[in-house]
Amino acid sequence: MAVVCLLAAAAVPSGSSGTGATGATTLRVLQMNLCNSGRADCYTGRSVTEAASVIRAEEPDLVTLNEVCQDDVTALERVFAVVHRSAVVSAFAAAGDRPSGDVTRCRNGQPYGVGLLTSIPAPYRGHTVHRGIHPTQDVDDPEERAWLCLHVAGVVNACTTHLAAFSSTVALAQCVHLLGTVVPAIRRSAGYAPTVLGGDLNLRLGGQPDVRACVPPGHLRVDDGAVQHIVTTADATVRSHRTVGMRGSTDHPGLLATLTIAGDGGDTLVLGPRPDFPGWPAGDGRRGTDGDR
Repeated sequence: MAVVCLLAAAAVPSGSSGTGATGATTLRVLQMNLCNSGRADCYTGRSVTEAASVIRAEEPDLVTLNEVCQDDVTALERVFAVVHRSAVVSAFAAAGDRPSGDVTRCRNGQPYGVGLLTSIPAPYRGHTVHRGIHPTQDVDDPEERAWLCLHVAGVVNACTTHLAAFSSTVALAQCVHLLGTVVPAIRRSAGYAPTVLGGDLNLRLGGQPDVRACVPPGHLRVDDGAVQHIVTTADATVRSHRTVGMRGSTDHPGLLATLTIAGDGGDTLVLGPRPDFPGWPAGDGRRGTDGDR
């Protein structure tokens, strides 16, 4: 059974800037896997500093973070706030640790997992944080993979996850769970907002299984040429995407995409017929707000 938590957000300070939900919004999305647990071979101790430099240079509106310690998210939020000079919010979800029944921890003792940073355009209409552990896990891996979504009312439902690294079959099941079950449940509880998922999915275009097997019909997807992807609902247009060098501080490049999101909501969004992929939830994918169960 997945563990799911919902946190109602406190009021964000007034004075935030950005395009409201009534007009098209340009959203720059940056996905980074920082390999900062201190335990993996890819750890350098430099990735958070480099991530801060990339945030300053690229000025993203939304940042999705994988393989980070909880205090890394706090540190990068401070940088992100200076870049935007407006209201920003962050969220973190710890991976589980199967042997101890606790959370997975970085070498410094901090909880380890995934994080999100996003700017808040005016007018602020509230946000909620949703987090949990995927119900399907690789039993040979002590790390229990987590998912995280930050729903900004009327603006965006931002999500991230870092999927199973040693079993692509498990990674696919986790991806289908997030996009086919979690995201529709958030829509039902929090209202519709365009969904943007950034993450290291440990699935590839053309792989076995193919990453497209977990992407709902009508959604858009771009990647870094490997396992990092940005997936959006059909009310977003991908204007451009490219990788961003991390100067050897981690084993993945950054992935930056510029999106244009329609501003008229999406309650009648038509996603098209269900793809014929094993494991995809039953239903034809045509329900806009509710989606498939």
